[in-house]
Amino acid sequence: MGSGVEINWRSFALEQVNSKEGPEWKAWEQGPGYESRGLLALRAAEAAKRQGEDLHWRFVLALLKAKHVDRSDVRERNVVVDTAKEAGLDVARFERDLDDPETLKQVGRDHEAAVSQGIFGTPTYVFEDARPAFLKMYMPPEEQTLEVWEHFVGLARDVKFLGELKRPQPPWPQGVFQDS
Repeated sequence: MGSGVEINWRSFALEQVNSKEGPEWKAWEQGPGYESRGLLALRAAEAAKRQGEDLHWRFVLALLKAKHVDRSDVRERNVVVDTAKEAGLDVARFERDLDDPETLKQVGRDHEAAVSQGIFGTPTYVFEDARPAFLKMYMPPEEQTLEVWEHFVGLARDVKFLGELKRPQPPWPQGVFQDS
């Protein structure tokens, strides 16, 4: 079940979904003075894609680590550029591509395509033969990652009648990482 998985990364702007500005307002159309909460990171992922799939994934994983593990502010250009350097990207090319207006337009196209499929959050996985599935979770222990992925795919892709699975919050994630 877990072998042969192909993941195509697409942008999804949470600040667009959470905006109080109305449906005609688009975060990616606000111009250079707009202080975005997440567009720089999305543009950076698009810029990294231009250097090939391997470097793109190295960059994305490094950027996710910077944000969620190291608690770095990925809204800051220097954090994004340092992450590109750490991931082995050609930094001069990365910065040119990051500043290319086309990367921002691609973020908008990806977001609109996702919304047209009913996607509302991230991460959402889209399968060829099933409806998209949103998954909110914490990082499982490394030795369980494949098993957790296989369980998720089994539910999300193969169980057609499953509409939604949620855990009440809070207290989750209390106790998630305890041995009990």
